[in-house]
Amino acid sequence: MDQALRGAFLSVVFAILGFGLLFLGYRVIDALTPGSISHKILEEGNVAAAILAGAFVIALGIIVAQAIS
Repeated sequence: MDQALRGAFLSVVFAILGFGLLFLGYRVIDALTPGSISHKILEEGNVAAAILAGAFVIALGIIVAQAIS
């Protein structure tokens, strides 16, 4: 039982760490691109910006998952 609790705790810690790294990476890319990606997606309805942001989040998520595991 002790091993199961330790595993569950580590899973939660790594999930929070992964989310934090993913959010930080998105913000870095948002800062490096001209204009705000969030503004282009939400205010202007720019589909190309949404596809770019989605692809970036998927790619960065794969990288973070591999780095944590």
